[in-house]
Amino acid sequence: MAGHSKWKNIQRRKNAQDAKRGKIFMKLAKEIYVAAKEGGADPESNASLRLVIDKAKNANMPNDNIDRAIKKASGSQDGKSYEEITYEGYGPSGVAVMVKCLTDNKNRTATSVRTAFSKNGGSLGETGCVSYMFDRKGYIAIEREDLEIDEEEFMLEVIDAGAEELETSEELFEIYTEPEQFEEVKKSLEERGYQTATAEITMVPQTYAEVDEALQEKIENLIDVLEDDDDVQEVYTNVH
Repeated sequence: MAGHSKWKNIQRRKNAQDAKRGKIFMKLAKEIYVAAKEGGADPESNASLRLVIDKAKNANMPNDNIDRAIKKASGSQDGKSYEEITYEGYGPSGVAVMVKCLTDNKNRTATSVRTAFSKNGGSLGETGCVSYMFDRKGYIAIEREDLEIDEEEFMLEVIDAGAEELETSEELFEIYTEPEQFEEVKKSLEERGYQTATAEITMVPQTYAEVDEALQEKIENLIDVLEDDDDVQEVYTNVH
């Protein structure tokens, strides 16, 4: 993964989604609802809920929206049940694509995802067809603006916190962890006074496919169509 900043893809996604903030909040509310329903409404004792609340706050989701989703899960008698499903397939030129969904109707979601692939130069594959090309990792980004610390000194702090890998650029530090160490590393860095720009459990490609500008545009079109689906929570690719 060295030398391939995940930040670039996060920023692209954020810029594309700024125009549809209401849809993003709705998806986050669904994640919060599921986390609270499955593990309880107290973030202190529910690590999954704590993580998605942090994610919602990073997306500037209002606290009222967050509280409403938690309360709905706590007192819900509607019997609504969401299932997490990950679809795998190939985008234009065979790039690897994974699509994480939360759905209450698998048939609807499968049809929508398959249509998005087929209409945008890709094809839906079998379970396992591309997941072996990704590793599940904790990812933490810390912007370097106003930080008075050099790379070597920060590296020592990251190692001490229990992280696995550090990538640096002029703009930020990018930290990768094993999923089991993510909470501990994040907490340790925050206790040292560092503010995270992004912190999430994600899928990181083992190797990246280099693409030209025209192909990049086609892949981004596929990602945009997938992310516009209410049931789609995350889209991962092996494109730099």
